[in-house]
Amino acid sequence: MSTEVNTQPVVNKARLKWACRRGMLELDVLFIPFVDEAYDDLTAEDQRIFERLLTEQDPDLFAWFMGHKTCEDDELNTMVQFILNRVKV
Repeated sequence: MSTEVNTQPVVNKARLKWACRRGMLELDVLFIPFVDEAYDDLTAEDQRIFERLLTEQDPDLFAWFMGHKTCEDDELNTMVQFILNRVKV
């Protein structure tokens, strides 16, 4: 029996939390709790979409989450709406 522990999810989670640290507090308070509370429950596809969302520029993310603009990418827009709906609950 091997005593080796798979640390991949922990490393991935740490990497995600680092990517959630943005230049805007408004985005930090959305993303970091989302990773802590909801990321693990996402499907693999939705996790990939969330990770792709984190590659977007802060001004775009801010505009989407504050409702100033609508993201034209359907997958990303769905993820933005999902995160916003979790915050409202």
